[in-house]
Amino acid sequence: MSLVSLLLVGSGDFWLNSAVWSYGQVVSISSWEMVLESLARIIKVQLPAYLKRLPVPESITGFASLTVSEWLRLLPFLGVLALLGYLAIRPFLMKKKGQKDSLINLKIQKENPKVVNEINIEDLHLAKAVYCRCWRSKTFPVCDGSHNKHNESTGDNVGPLILKKKEV
Repeated sequence: MSLVSLLLVGSGDFWLNSAVWSYGQVVSISSWEMVLESLARIIKVQLPAYLKRLPVPESITGFASLTVSEWLRLLPFLGVLALLGYLAIRPFLMKKKGQKDSLINLKIQKENPKVVNEINIEDLHLAKAVYCRCWRSKTFPVCDGSHNKHNESTGDNVGPLILKKKEV
């Protein structure tokens, strides 16, 4: 007795050989071979049969005369078409993350419609003052060097505004 049993796994009329028992040992069928056979069966047999059974009207006005059950049969197919359409145009759509990255000020005084800091030049007692232009400084408006990390992560080249007293 060379073949004791054949283990079949599947649904409907689609069957997939997963293992063959021979003399009490499992002989594995190549997984790639199984996948390719399954894919070929789906593309050559099942997909055309499914498409032939769909109630697709001959004209645009024919969609209005479809019954609820016909619409329900069309729903999975239309869902797949919508998904494929979305995947095709997704690279061209603006990403929300990209939109957030386009904001310069991510957290400083967000409650104000416009952030304005006024500093009188006469009040500068130091020889130089360094002010933030990257909006990442924790000591805003004074620069704390946060632009260095920002430049590394984004490839930007922003630097601080440096005010120096002119020596007379």
